[in-house]
Amino acid sequence: MSPVELILLGRTLMKIGEQALPAPDSGPAGGERAVVIVMSDVFAHPGTSVVEVARRTGLPQSAVSGAVARLREVGSVVAEPDPADRRRQLLSRNPELTPRRRKVATAGVDDAVAAALGDHSPAELAEVLAALETLGRHLTPETIARLRP
Repeated sequence: MSPVELILLGRTLMKIGEQALPAPDSGPAGGERAVVIVMSDVFAHPGTSVVEVARRTGLPQSAVSGAVARLREVGSVVAEPDPADRRRQLLSRNPELTPRRRKVATAGVDDAVAAALGDHSPAELAEVLAALETLGRHLTPETIARLRP
């Protein structure tokens, strides 16, 4: 596989993941990629700020702010004033498991992968799903830190 093929595969996998996410109960759909990236970063770094999330993720601060607003609206992220700078908000995971978080956490990808594959046998679908499980075990978000800057 070439680097170009890997980039295109990554894009395809992101689109399948977005398709598999349950639609929000209210509010506009779209921007799921940024929301998932921001949510994962906030969950990994509790007590963080929008500026810090933007720095770590490489997302524009405006995209992080928008994602945080959506995450706060559905109750996945909570914000508290920073004791060192009361103008700044520190973000953390809401300890309560909200209905939206439960819905996203229990969603599967089988139907979206099957739709993307089209007319393939159940054995081929199982092979692709197994390959995705293997990739997911070995290529976690933490592996990005080992890549060159």
